Amino acid sequence: MILKNEQNSDLGNQPAIINIHKETCKNSYFRKAIWTGEHLQVTVMSIPAGGEIGLEMHDDVDQFIRVEYGVGSVYMGKTKQDVKFFGNANNNYAILIPAGTWHNILNEQNIPLKVYSIYAPPKHPIGTIHKTKFDADLAEE
Repeated sequence: MILKNEQNSDLGNQPAIINIHKETCKNSYFRKAIWTGEHLQVTVMSIPAGGEIGLEMHDDVDQFIRVEYGVGSVYMGKTKQDVKFFGNANNNYAILIPAGTWHNILNEQNIPLKVYSIYAPPKHPIGTIHKTKFDADLAEE
C-alpha cells in the first residue's frame, strides 16, 4: 500500500510517496516532521529572513539537509569553538552533516529559507511540529 501525504501530518512508519518540493515550499513552520520511521526521519523547515537553525550537534545522528528555496550560509566544525563558515547552499544543494559535527545554517536573505532534513536515526518525536525557533528551543530544554 502506498500513501500520499495529503493529511498534512506525520505519516509515521508507513510506505509513502511525497512531493518533497511541494511539502517543503508550502511549509510555514520552523520544523515539522512529515515522516518518522524506525531508522530515519524527514522534516521540513522554514527559516525566516534573518533567522537560523541554531548551533547544534547530534552525537549519534547523521543529517542530510537539502535546500529547496533560498540561500543558506552553512557553518560547521568538529568542536563548538572550531565552527567556521563552510559555504553557501542554494536551491538543489545538499548539506551532509556527520554525527558529532557542530553546525548551523543562517538565512541572510530577505525571503524564507525552505529546506528538508533527513535524520538517521530519527531525532524528534513522531508528529513533531515547532511553529517557531523559540518553540524548538523550548522543546530541546
